[in-house]
Amino acid sequence: MKKIAAGLIAATMGGALLVTGGTAAQARTALDVQIHEIQPDPVVVTKDGETTATFFVEATKDAKVELRVEPVGIRTLAAKHVSVIPNGTDWKFTVPFNAGDEGKWRAIATATKGGETDRDKASFEVTVKGGKADTRVTSFRAGPDPVKKGRTIWFSGRLQVDDEGWEGLRGGEVEIYFRASGSSGWKYVTSTESRWGGKFSAKTRAWKSGTFKAVYEGDDDTNGSESRTDWVRVYRWHR
Repeated sequence: MKKIAAGLIAATMGGALLVTGGTAAQARTALDVQIHEIQPDPVVVTKDGETTATFFVEATKDAKVELRVEPVGIRTLAAKHVSVIPNGTDWKFTVPFNAGDEGKWRAIATATKGGETDRDKASFEVTVKGGKADTRVTSFRAGPDPVKKGRTIWFSGRLQVDDEGWEGLRGGEVEIYFRASGSSGWKYVTSTESRWGGKFSAKTRAWKSGTFKAVYEGDDDTNGSESRTDWVRVYRWHR
């Protein structure tokens, strides 16, 4: 039964994270160190979240083990909490990453024993998974105004998504809601789907004066949004 000593955080030096372990664990005849797995790879983070990457390192028994992770190229590395955890016969190093760390990285494991040194390197990448894109409903209009009771009210507008700039979103379900004058609640009226350029249109019958708005609930890739309100006066026939 081989024993594993607890690892210690050594330092943050020269723009790189340095972690020092006590004894590594796997009997070998010569000094040797290997980074045999990185999980996950690539390291995927969200815009506002954090992902912890795990580095599994094997080394000759009784060697002193260090793990260094550094960005490839000239970049400033923000200080992080880095830990090393014994895991059976391996050393398990953990490093948290966030959206500010996007790019290519290099892990360097160093083992020293009896004046000898051995190193192993592995490359990995930190990528940012884009969060949901923002949307907006523009140019919303309900009309004509005024309109006779029983006649048709038409709705039009445009649904847009922010994809490195605002552009039309096709295929989004847009719902129309109505709030009668003097009422505080909104009622569903109808729905439609945005077309090329994000344009949409719908219609309903005019029964009461009140306010209309268009609502997009969003989906797996986009946030919801709603339009400005538009008030329409409905009047009765007069003899």
